[in-house]
Amino acid sequence: MKNIKLLLLASVILFNSCKKSDDEDPNIIRLETDLEISDFIWEGLNQYYYWQESVVNLSDSKAENESEYAYYLSQNTNPESFFESLLHPDDNFSWIVDDYVELENMLQGIDNSDGMEFGLYVECNDQNIFGFVRYVQKNSDAESKGIKRGMLFSEINGVRLTRDNYRDLLFNNENNTYTIKFSELSYNNNNQCGNIIPGQEDLTLVKSRIIKNPVHISKVIDFEGKKIAYLMYNQFLGIVESENKDYNSELNDVFANFLSSGAEELVIDLRYNPGGRISTSINLASMITGQFNNQVFAKERWNSKLMNYWNENSPESLLNKFTNKLDNNQSISSLNLNRVFVLTSSRTASASELLINGLDPYIDVIHIGDFTVGKNQGSITVYDYINESRDKNPNHMYAMQPIVLKIGNVAGYTDFPNGLEPDIFIKESLLNPGVLGDIEEPLLKIAIDQISGNTSSIISSDSYKQINKPDEEFFQRIIIDDKIIE
Repeated sequence: MKNIKLLLLASVILFNSCKKSDDEDPNIIRLETDLEISDFIWEGLNQYYYWQESVVNLSDSKAENESEYAYYLSQNTNPESFFESLLHPDDNFSWIVDDYVELENMLQGIDNSDGMEFGLYVECNDQNIFGFVRYVQKNSDAESKGIKRGMLFSEINGVRLTRDNYRDLLFNNENNTYTIKFSELSYNNNNQCGNIIPGQEDLTLVKSRIIKNPVHISKVIDFEGKKIAYLMYNQFLGIVESENKDYNSELNDVFANFLSSGAEELVIDLRYNPGGRISTSINLASMITGQFNNQVFAKERWNSKLMNYWNENSPESLLNKFTNKLDNNQSISSLNLNRVFVLTSSRTASASELLINGLDPYIDVIHIGDFTVGKNQGSITVYDYINESRDKNPNHMYAMQPIVLKIGNVAGYTDFPNGLEPDIFIKESLLNPGVLGDIEEPLLKIAIDQISGNTSSIISSDSYKQINKPDEEFFQRIIIDDKIIE
C-alpha cells in the first residue's frame, strides 16, 4: 500500500481557505466559511484530477489573483453543481458526497440494506420496471425471509415500479421497512419478451446495517477427476479497521484452502463485482499465480503535475507489482496457475477489469460472460484536511471521489471504453439463472465444460434491457488505497 507523499508536500495545506489578514484591502473578497467548500473542490481537483490540464477552469492561473479567485468561487456556491461543472466530458465516474461517513461505509462494504442484491430490467413496454434477485447477503433479513436468486419483483408498497418512480420506491433511505410483491415472468414463444404477473402476497423487508463479506462463495468442485476451485468475489476490499476486518487475509485463507485441497483449476466469478482497491487486485493476481513475484502487474498514469512529481521522486510508485506478501507480512498462498477462468457481466468493473487485464500478458485468461463496464480509471477519496495531522474541516462533511489516473497492464494496454470482450459471450438468463456455485449454473457450467473438454450448450439470452441502479452509477471504480487509492 503506497502512501501519497504529496500529502506531506503540498496537499495538506492546499485545502485550507485562503483568507487574507485584517490589514489587507477590505474590498477583497475573502474565503469565509460559505466558500470553504467551493475552495476545497477547486483545490482538490486542480491538484489531483486526471483531466486537470484539459479543463479551462482548473488551470493553475485561475487562483493566481486571490480576489478574482474568491469572486469566482462566490459565483459557484452550490457544491454539487460546481463539482459537475469542473468535470471533463469523458469522465463518467467522478462524484462528490455531502457526508464522507456514508462514502467511507460504502467503500468498506458497509451498507444499510435488507441484503437483497438485485438488478433492474425494463419490461417490453419500455416503461414498467421489474427487479431480478441476483443473490442474497448472508445473515440478512432477505435471507431470513427465504428470498432466493432468480426471484422477480414488480411492486413496492403496493405501487407498480416504473421508470418514473423506481428511484423513490427502491432507494428512499428514509424508510427502512417496506413491502415487496414478488412476480412471475411469462415469456412468449421465442423467450424474447414476456409479461410480469404479480404475485398474491406481499413480503415485508427490513433494512439494517450489513457488513458485506466480499467472498460470497468459495468451494472446491470435484468434477470428473479434476479439482476445480470456485470463488465468487463481489468487491475488492482490503483492511476495514472500523470493523476489525482484514479481508486480504481472509481471501488468502481461501486460497490456502484451495491449495491444500489440491485445486488444479480456478474459476473466479466477478459478475457482480464493481471494483475496489488496486492493492487487493494485485494480491488476488498474486494468489492466482505466484511465479511472477516482483514483476509489473499494472502501470499508472496521473495528470502531468503528479506524473512529474512521481517521476522525479519515486518512479517506482507508478508500477504495481506482483507480490508474495500481504501488507501484514503474511505470505501469500499462491496456486501458481498458468490459466484462470473469469466469469463476468455488464456490471463487472474497474478493479475486476484490472485483474483480467493485468493477468492477460502472463497467463491464459479465459473470459466467459458479457462485456465488462470499460473502466480503466482509478479514483481517490479527497477530504478537506485543515492541517498536516489530516484533521478534517469541522465546518462541513463534503468529500470527493475524483478520477485521478488511468491504469494499464505491463504491455501498455489501457483503453477499452466498450469493456473487455469475453472469449465466450453469454448473458445471464432470467429464464434460467441457475444456483450460484452449482455445476449446472449456466456460466459456471461453460467454464467446467471448457476444463473437462465437454461440449457446452450456450442458451440464448433474454432481450430485457437492464438499467443502472443509483449505487451502480457511482460504485464502479478502482480505489487507490492510501496513495490515496475504493
